[in-house]
Amino acid sequence: MVYETIRQLLQDALRSLNLPEEVTLEHPTELGHGDIATNVALVLAKQEGKNPRALAEEIVAALASSDVIESIDIAGPGFINFTLTREFFRKSIEEVLQQGEKWGANSSLNDTNVLIEHTQPNPFKPFHIGHLMSNTIGESISRLYEFSGANVRRANYQGDVGLHVAKCLWGLRKTGGDASAIEDLAHAYVTGNSAYEDDEQARAEIVEFNKMVYETASDIADDYQTGRKISLEHFEELYKLLGTKFDFYFFESQTAGPGRALVKEGLAREIFEESEGAVVFKGEEHGLHTRVFLTKDGLPTYEAKELGLIELKGEKWPFDLSITTTAVEQQEYFKVVYKVASLLLPEISERLEHVSHGMMLLSSGKMSSRKGNVVTGESLLTDMLLRAREKVAERDLVEDEKGDIAEAVAVAAIKFSVLKQRAGKNITFDPEESLSFEGDSGPYLQYAHTRAVSVLRKAEVEKYVPSAELAPQGTTQLEQLLYRFPSVVERAQKEREPHHVTTYLLELASAWNSWYAAEKIIEDAPTTSYKLAIAKAFAQTMHNGLYLLGIRAPERM
Repeated sequence: MVYETIRQLLQDALRSLNLPEEVTLEHPTELGHGDIATNVALVLAKQEGKNPRALAEEIVAALASSDVIESIDIAGPGFINFTLTREFFRKSIEEVLQQGEKWGANSSLNDTNVLIEHTQPNPFKPFHIGHLMSNTIGESISRLYEFSGANVRRANYQGDVGLHVAKCLWGLRKTGGDASAIEDLAHAYVTGNSAYEDDEQARAEIVEFNKMVYETASDIADDYQTGRKISLEHFEELYKLLGTKFDFYFFESQTAGPGRALVKEGLAREIFEESEGAVVFKGEEHGLHTRVFLTKDGLPTYEAKELGLIELKGEKWPFDLSITTTAVEQQEYFKVVYKVASLLLPEISERLEHVSHGMMLLSSGKMSSRKGNVVTGESLLTDMLLRAREKVAERDLVEDEKGDIAEAVAVAAIKFSVLKQRAGKNITFDPEESLSFEGDSGPYLQYAHTRAVSVLRKAEVEKYVPSAELAPQGTTQLEQLLYRFPSVVERAQKEREPHHVTTYLLELASAWNSWYAAEKIIEDAPTTSYKLAIAKAFAQTMHNGLYLLGIRAPERM
């Protein structure tokens, strides 16, 4: 890899100057400032008490030559910029064509087992925006790890017991709803949730229903089993639309028992203590806060069940790393749970990691209210599908293709909007902007891909073949960007930050559109084969990049 070549050249030069060999490489923001840059002279000048530009000149003078480096410049106060050779870029286009769907992948995590838990919707309750965001981020991180050679398993942890279930089942009785109808379950939950908030008698009844949820022989058992089954089947339809398949499903009904047992063990070991009849963990001595793990009725809380989940995950699959993706407001919750896990399950706890996401706000206003009248993740998907169908209906496409393309566009609009932000940051979702075929959107990237595919399809008809054997003079901006893709993938995986991919793809699409507008790609000229090679390399890179975001790359739009 060219980065390792340049890093080694710099380290050899630094060693010859008796300087520390710590080297950081980056891509200059401006393509005209070279292809790879380092600030090593600025960093070391401060340590060595030297002028940074003078030190940069010493380092450059000590560098050995390389057949991948065209020129080296010193910019500003002492940045060292490397411009790569024309032959290097020709070979990089050749590499893209040879590697195809593997382009950008690496083997850095071969033989590493990674378990990634995401989405986590609860049966009997709507699939809300948080589930949609967790699914989007978790799926992208899963693909980034797979592209880095890891053995990845996707896990889904769902709350099939608890107060929300009781609210729904109580609401079914009050509304006369059918537990086998997903719409009735949604209405029943809203009814139960509102009653629990406003009516003391209803609240007491729902608390009793909550106790019966844990009893297999209760008079709500049939409604419970039916509602659970229908909810889970409905979620599978949403997962299919979003492009996710899970390897493992865990449920709170499974984790409650192991969680309670772990808390009892921790109580005996004085990790927990009793407080007003409940069992709590006093986190203050660890810089955290106190949380309840068993209620005064002896019921396990979310925290206790999370402990049970950690234990069950370890029994299910021998992972080297377990990542859980949830909302940012659960960060403190996970800090406490992971601290307790370090005391109870030390072998597993050091392999646990939490990745958070922010909230989504609609550009038109608030997303929800305490009454349960929410813009759910499912309703947002439905709305975006309707909008996408209207948009696609106007385009010159085969009628049978329109529905599938509309689905791909709608999902791309949502996923890109979520992933273009750094993890943990809130986002404001604008439905119209997110569906735009021009600008900062998922459909914009998809459309750039279809343009390239269209060129290649036309070239095939006219018997032109892409080839990177002979490159014309002058490196294009597209070539300067295309070779960077593997390093973008590597950084996104290491930092668990898919937004590095979205930022790169936007820049790449912009460069493609400029090149596409300026060039006559297919013509009776010696340069046509190489131009087609660039087009094919762009299409492949965009396809692979969109895949990493969990976004489909249609061939027609």
